[in-house]
Amino acid sequence: MPKISLPPLPVSCLFGVRKPSGPTSMSVVNDIQAVVQNSKLFVEASKLEQTAGKKSKGRKRFKGNVKIGQGGTLDPLADGVLVIGIGKGTKQLSSFLDCTKEYITTCLLGCETDSYDSEGAIVRTAPWKHIAREAVEGKIGQFTGHIQQVPPIFSALKMDGKPLYEYARKGIPLPRPIEPRAVTVHSLELVEWLGSDHSFSWPSKKMSDEEKLSLKKAIQTVDQNVDLKDEAESAPSDLERPSAFVLKMKVSGGTYVRSIVHDLAHAVGSAGHVVTLTRSRQGKFVLDQEEEEDHVCMPFDVFAAENSKEVDEDGWTRWEKEVINHLQIVST
Repeated sequence: MPKISLPPLPVSCLFGVRKPSGPTSMSVVNDIQAVVQNSKLFVEASKLEQTAGKKSKGRKRFKGNVKIGQGGTLDPLADGVLVIGIGKGTKQLSSFLDCTKEYITTCLLGCETDSYDSEGAIVRTAPWKHIAREAVEGKIGQFTGHIQQVPPIFSALKMDGKPLYEYARKGIPLPRPIEPRAVTVHSLELVEWLGSDHSFSWPSKKMSDEEKLSLKKAIQTVDQNVDLKDEAESAPSDLERPSAFVLKMKVSGGTYVRSIVHDLAHAVGSAGHVVTLTRSRQGKFVLDQEEEEDHVCMPFDVFAAENSKEVDEDGWTRWEKEVINHLQIVST
């Protein structure tokens, strides 16, 4: 294998990791930082010597001198592309907030949740047995192109300094309607109709009557027609699971995939929520290479502790070699 050519160390760079479903984006960044802070790839040798042997005090983790960040948070449920910037690379991370992104998501019909995904609590159930693939495909056009999208009330967007989810949870009337945002859905495709052939189920968490009332009070200030009454003709069972389908979409920055799924389910006369969500592309960082200039993401598990010990003949650990093979050098 030819030797890797690198600019003078330490380097500033961007690279993508495949975030797994489960952990928060911040915890992924923190875990990566704990490893890279001890690498000659990113830290000057003199600083490594100064910090050698330093230990965390109490709950604080020593973070060395590595500046690190990520280019767009993924929900804990979601997996896929997470762009990491190190050093001067952090200055370029804001550009990934507005770039084109691609997602693959699974919608489970018959139930909507407060968060619009399976991490939330059930808000309302609705009929699903009458929904066929053709019905969903017939409504997709409404959510393609330049559209106005209202972000979910259970989101971290702030109104008058308070996150929207606080209004919803406490039953506080919204000061004003949630402002729709202009987004572009470049493409939206139903790529697989699962029907009932899947293992997904509705969440076990349910909103109490008091919680429903609080949510209704918050929403009614902007939508008098809101109705959180259950409409499903019967609860699902292992023998009769609600229908599910898979969507693939290419969207502009600021688009809420959860809202598209929620609104599309409403459009076909049912309810729905996200049960899987994968970001397959963010700018030129991808899970699978399609174009020559694409940068393929590296698995997150290469940063595991056991990969930071043994070195090769050039003095690189396994994770350092992986990063070197995937990084995009940032010089300014």
